[in-house]
Amino acid sequence: MNSTEHLTSKRFIGMKSFIRFCLYIIFSAMQMAYGQLRVSEVTVEGKENPIGVQTLVPQFSWKLLSNANGTYQKGYRIQVFQETINQQERAVWDSEWVSSEKSLYIPYDGASLLPGTSYRFHIAVKDQHGNLAKKENNYFHTGLLKEEDWGNAKWIAKEQLPDSLINPLPLSSSKLRLEKQYELPVFRKSFKVTKKLSSAFAYISGLGHFELLLNGAAVDDAFLQPGWTKYDKEAFYVVYDLTNRIHQGDNVFGVLLGNGFYYVPPIKGRYQKHKVAFGLPKLKMKLILRYDDGSSEVIDSNQSWKTHRSPITFSSIYGGEDVDARILPENWATNTFNDDSWAKALQVEGPALIAQEIYPNKVMQSFKPLTEKVIDEKTRLYDFGQNASGIINIRMKANKGDTIRIYPAELLKDGRITQKHTGSPHYYQYVFADGKEVSWSPKFSYYGFRFAEVELMPKSGSSVKILGIQADHIRNSTSHSGTFTSSDTLFNQIHNLINWGIKSNMVSVFTDCPHREKLGWLEQLHLMGPSVQYNFDAKLLFKKALRDMRNSQTSSGLIPEIAPEYVQFDWGGDMFRDSPEWGSSAIILPWYAYQWYGDISFLHDNYDMMKGYLQYLQGKAKDHILFQGLSDWYDIGPERPGVSQLTPKGITATSIYYYDLGIMAKIAKLLGKENDVNTYTILQNKVGESFNKHFFDPKTAKYATGSQTSQAMPLYLGLVSPENKEKVLENLIQDIYSKDTSFTSGDVGHRYLIQVLSDHGYDQLIYDMHKDDTRPGYGYQIRKGATALTESWAALPNVSNNHFMLGHLMEWFHSGLGGIKQAPESVGFQHVWIAPKLLDRKMDVQVQYETPYGPVEVDRKTSISGQILTIQIPVGARATVELPKANHWKVLGEGAQPIKDAANPLSQYWQLPSGKYEFQHEVID
Repeated sequence: MNSTEHLTSKRFIGMKSFIRFCLYIIFSAMQMAYGQLRVSEVTVEGKENPIGVQTLVPQFSWKLLSNANGTYQKGYRIQVFQETINQQERAVWDSEWVSSEKSLYIPYDGASLLPGTSYRFHIAVKDQHGNLAKKENNYFHTGLLKEEDWGNAKWIAKEQLPDSLINPLPLSSSKLRLEKQYELPVFRKSFKVTKKLSSAFAYISGLGHFELLLNGAAVDDAFLQPGWTKYDKEAFYVVYDLTNRIHQGDNVFGVLLGNGFYYVPPIKGRYQKHKVAFGLPKLKMKLILRYDDGSSEVIDSNQSWKTHRSPITFSSIYGGEDVDARILPENWATNTFNDDSWAKALQVEGPALIAQEIYPNKVMQSFKPLTEKVIDEKTRLYDFGQNASGIINIRMKANKGDTIRIYPAELLKDGRITQKHTGSPHYYQYVFADGKEVSWSPKFSYYGFRFAEVELMPKSGSSVKILGIQADHIRNSTSHSGTFTSSDTLFNQIHNLINWGIKSNMVSVFTDCPHREKLGWLEQLHLMGPSVQYNFDAKLLFKKALRDMRNSQTSSGLIPEIAPEYVQFDWGGDMFRDSPEWGSSAIILPWYAYQWYGDISFLHDNYDMMKGYLQYLQGKAKDHILFQGLSDWYDIGPERPGVSQLTPKGITATSIYYYDLGIMAKIAKLLGKENDVNTYTILQNKVGESFNKHFFDPKTAKYATGSQTSQAMPLYLGLVSPENKEKVLENLIQDIYSKDTSFTSGDVGHRYLIQVLSDHGYDQLIYDMHKDDTRPGYGYQIRKGATALTESWAALPNVSNNHFMLGHLMEWFHSGLGGIKQAPESVGFQHVWIAPKLLDRKMDVQVQYETPYGPVEVDRKTSISGQILTIQIPVGARATVELPKANHWKVLGEGAQPIKDAANPLSQYWQLPSGKYEFQHEVID
């Protein structure tokens, strides 16, 4: 090659490099313009990488992330593989590319899945620009769906409760006498592994609750496993992947059991709310070992397991827990211990089992004591600063036979703890085995408390030393779904107050209080449900609550006021069992949950229960009016709070009945049940006509007594005729102002009061009603020292001071001040409606809510020069923004489109695709 050819060749190569570089720059710019697509948070049946899926037709969902506005999914592909020996995989489903924007609840549609089997799957997604995103190596493990899947595994126990003492639904006044005190058991099973493991999965249920040890160590950090259920219908089992925990050679399982709600021991000297008895503690377990050589081995619970009395000498979900560490040595669950002297387990009967799909309870936060007070030589008083559901965790040292006893409490009286109104006595006791340092906390009981009194009970000449102590807050470990903060200090404190009421009563069920009752009172689910879902991913807990309702429904169709129903209160007649505002959670919650999460199984699974309950209510109605129940529980009247003082039972019960019928007509239409649509629509019209005939006075435009609840519920639930709405609303407003902007509504009415006021533009009045801390309300509770929402508006010391039911203002913080709502016809927040309230006030507000499609964020900043709203909408969703027309707004963010035909002439609207936007306006004095 001559020099000229060489130069020409170099120039040609240089030109190609330059062209490639230019193409790279252009392609990169296109990528920046079109955004980067990512798949995030892939779930199966609502959980990431779940083990113990209770279906062979699971549903897949995912969220998408992109940094480009207006991105949407164009198609998806799902590939599922069955795991086999040696980490090999067998393809069982390939959806191929599906042209669809759908990313929620896509059902499996491949070869039949197997129980007790692991599967891996890949998700691939394309957007409208052709960007490809993948999330590979997700997995799920199917559970044991049928009784035959358990093979030879049997229920085992140490003792069996005589049939004459079994009482799954005692009356509150019932007496249970015992001939003997039944001992709690522990179980032990040795096994040997001689080959290389491919996988090891354990399926276990221990009733009431269990702790599983493998070679002396707990296999997880869950608390009160499994979650409690209606045990005469079913119980939960839990699945553990122990592949990396089981070693070659000798291994040992140890299991401790506690009573929980399966059996409440009726022992004198310890608190017992009721005396439910499904049986004595029992265990069922299956371990499936699969080896690399293709062989497998199964270890079942049976009479070959050994049992012994537990070092836990007393266990009660209500009364506390006692431990005598002298009963068993520390190594009892290891292969260094000889169990020849232990008895063989007894084979017994037990309930049907389903996989636990809710998240477990765990210790979620810990509090060191703020103060320690020496009451006397042997008594210490600790203040942990926060009233919360939890247990005491203590580090201590003493001699053999020395004892320590701990009394938790939420209040003090005369400088000492008091349990008088929260269940007494409840305490924890520990007897030392030797002089070693010990760290201990109860395993099978908890309480609601802020304070703890510790009694040191040494033998003569001994001393008991407390080396460290803390309060461990326990709750369901489901994730947070939202946040709220503002520049208003009191509102932040109120949000925190309500949040602690939720967290302290969110365990396996939503309880009323974490101490004296721990029961799942149902009105909370639909009235506080919106507040909960703005803060926590409660989908699985709501599903579980509805399952509890189905299992607690009576043959007559009644949904009792608590579920699981463990006690039938027989004082006050049926008042505490048959209240429509409580039972109607069976209809309202499925509808709300379907709207929040977009999962239609909420409606399919519960439709028969809903129909049965409406038939029951129809049979109870007189001229289509219901008169039973508790009405507006704990409203503010002249007497001690309790049964509604200001609002007649017929108002709240019949209003909810009317609302139920309207919801059922909508559900029936969605499910294609046209005959039911007509039935419920006709009946709803009859109920509405009768309601107005019985309760509405056209002369005064008032319902019944004219109380705030009597006016607000008909307005919100659609019972007021169009020509009377303005007058009824005016009466409601006048009543509030006549009381100097005080409210009187209670457990049932307060949500409807707030929602009606906000729907009609009276958010400033909501603000005024709740900003005054000198009268009963949230601020008043804080002023009296409450750190969690209390049962009464006035934070009375003779009722619960950690309660779930009155926190309705939280919903307004998120949907009103923050402005995050769902458009009327939207499902799963696919169409978000953003309309922040009180924009004329100089207040910063930041809210975030994790929708099924991803996070929606509204960040409102106010300054002297104006106001800025930063809004984030997830991929797969869109938003309508509604802002006051009086302000001139400048919009930054590609894709925002103004809407000219405004529904409200005082507002202006924009349509936003997914992405990030900024709305700015200047304050003009």
